[in-house]
Amino acid sequence: MNLSDLLKAAQEIPALIAEMPDAELRELSKAVMAATGNRRFVPSPGPQTMAQLSTAEIIGYGGAAGSGKTYLSVGLAEEHLHSIIFRREASQADGIVKESKLMYAGSTRWVGGHENMHTWPDGRTLKIAGMQLADDWMKSAGRERDLMVFDEGAEFLEAQVSSIMAWNRGPKGQRCRMLFPMNPPRSSDGAWVRKWWAPWIDPAYPVPAESGEIRWVCMVANPEGSVDMHWQDGPGQYDIGGEMYTARSMTFVRASLADNPYRDTPEYRARLQSLPEPLRSQVLYGDFAAGTEDVEWQVIPSSWVRQAQARWVPHPPVGIPMCAIGVDCALGGKDKAVTARRHDGWFAKLDSVDGRKIKHGAELGGHVMSLRTGNARIIVDAGGGWGADCHAHLARNQLPVESYHGIKPSMARTREGLHGFFNTRSQAIWQFREALDPNQPGGSRIMLPPGATLAADLCAPRYDEVKGQIRVESKVDVCARLKRSTDEGDAVVMCWHVGAKMADSYHKWQGDKALPTSTGTRSLSARIRGRK
Repeated sequence: MNLSDLLKAAQEIPALIAEMPDAELRELSKAVMAATGNRRFVPSPGPQTMAQLSTAEIIGYGGAAGSGKTYLSVGLAEEHLHSIIFRREASQADGIVKESKLMYAGSTRWVGGHENMHTWPDGRTLKIAGMQLADDWMKSAGRERDLMVFDEGAEFLEAQVSSIMAWNRGPKGQRCRMLFPMNPPRSSDGAWVRKWWAPWIDPAYPVPAESGEIRWVCMVANPEGSVDMHWQDGPGQYDIGGEMYTARSMTFVRASLADNPYRDTPEYRARLQSLPEPLRSQVLYGDFAAGTEDVEWQVIPSSWVRQAQARWVPHPPVGIPMCAIGVDCALGGKDKAVTARRHDGWFAKLDSVDGRKIKHGAELGGHVMSLRTGNARIIVDAGGGWGADCHAHLARNQLPVESYHGIKPSMARTREGLHGFFNTRSQAIWQFREALDPNQPGGSRIMLPPGATLAADLCAPRYDEVKGQIRVESKVDVCARLKRSTDEGDAVVMCWHVGAKMADSYHKWQGDKALPTSTGTRSLSARIRGRK
């Protein structure tokens, strides 16, 4: 019997118990107590039991508030040698400390203060720790933990999790796992969870997974801390980019307030129902598609990016050529060289190459040439000096290429003409924000490829207004805050910054004989001419 069948059978148990004679019920009660009497934690039927019994190495759990996340986190420590429960801020761990003391009262020795640790007589341990700053994971590095719990997982940075997970290990024969009890992310910092658990929580994922279903993935960590998820058909080793990776098992178990009889009270449910949207949908229903809470002074609203990704289709519009290519360079470094290609408002899936595999700029330039079609203009990020050789190679081949220097002054103004820009980077990012604005006449025509990393990159920059100028924070400051490079977002912004656009430049490609045409495209051009 598999796990799904076992859980379905378990759901029938209450009805069977209700029909039992008193004598048989007393015998059953004795048997249950004999089997579980020495345990401090027995999961509730349903999602808690599913999560405890799951054989997956990496388990996401919850979605909704009040679904028993804390008790599951604390209770699983009974099955492990050395456990640790992280909260993003140590001050937020008070509830975990309180519940763990109640659960293990009389069976462990508790040391509070800096340690915050339970110790069993047989040497097993459970530590409760904070991980507030980006580099705080280093405080726990080097210590084997066969159970790692990231309580409210969507509050952590991806780099924190990917950096510490190497120490999720134990002696031979000991079960090792990572548990991520979580609600949907409420800021762009937690957008990575939508990428890690896409088969379970992304409604647009092509082959969705059911709650508790196990999938296999090769996790390729990048030097800056982000992780590329390569989903596989099953366990084993797989060749990815010339290197062998072992697939890891993952699952996500959805749980709601209704699954936790100890918390599902009319009073608590009423409090959740009274919350404003989108927070209400996030915590009451565990809706990962509900809007995230943008940080103050965030340049591009998260909902605008999600809408642009929801509009995306796999192929460019008929009759619209490739207009521009944006190249965020990396040569021999730890970052990726990312190329964005644009057909008016439609962006192709991003092309990404490990910077460590690129030996010189001419090699990257040749790669960009292989991706280019039509008369697309190319813009190369030369701000850090990495793109100079790539730019030179493209120029030698007489291609329309220009350098992007984000720090250069800008004479442009915002769409309303009320503000200027501190520099070219501020102009490029703000004008892409304007293009994404769904409230402009006719709405936004931007169609972005799906991807949590791209969404997080675009939503990361913040801005202020100084003496009538929009000033977007520097890439150096953004990367320092995220502990990774925003290569994907930068390539897309640069790609929009140059090249023909439907609104004002349709004539630049209208006469291209090699392009297919359609009635829809011709009528669109007629409408544009009519507006002019």
